[in-house]
Amino acid sequence: MRGLEKRRRIQVIVILLGSLLISSVLIGYGLREGISYFKSPSELINSPPRPNQLIRVGGLVEGGSINMNAEGEISFLVTDQNKSIEVRYNGILPDLFSENQGVISSGYFVDGIFKADEILAKHDEKYMPIEVIDTLKKQGIYKVPNSN
Repeated sequence: MRGLEKRRRIQVIVILLGSLLISSVLIGYGLREGISYFKSPSELINSPPRPNQLIRVGGLVEGGSINMNAEGEISFLVTDQNKSIEVRYNGILPDLFSENQGVISSGYFVDGIFKADEILAKHDEKYMPIEVIDTLKKQGIYKVPNSN
């Protein structure tokens, strides 16, 4: 009788572990489209992703680089103070989007140009996305803003 109970427990444990493994694989498969990696312009240039890989790029909007063409496409340069990449975007920019301010763009890096689907800008004059701050700190160029 004891051998049967032990065998039954082992079967239940094996079934539970198998179910957990299958669930984990299915969740990972379902989330694969929703995962986007954050990169700085230098990282994008040094190791470009696949053209169909959704990524986010962040940095500062380079001064004097914002242009709009006749079709309404907006282009600007995003820099990490080391390298810059061109970002192209069709749509309405956030109200707080401006030159020399932090920005994060979601989209695809194709043929050396970042084609953005979404642009995120700062919240107020002191805000900068945490990913941008971390990247700038790694490069030693981040300065703590005044607390005025």
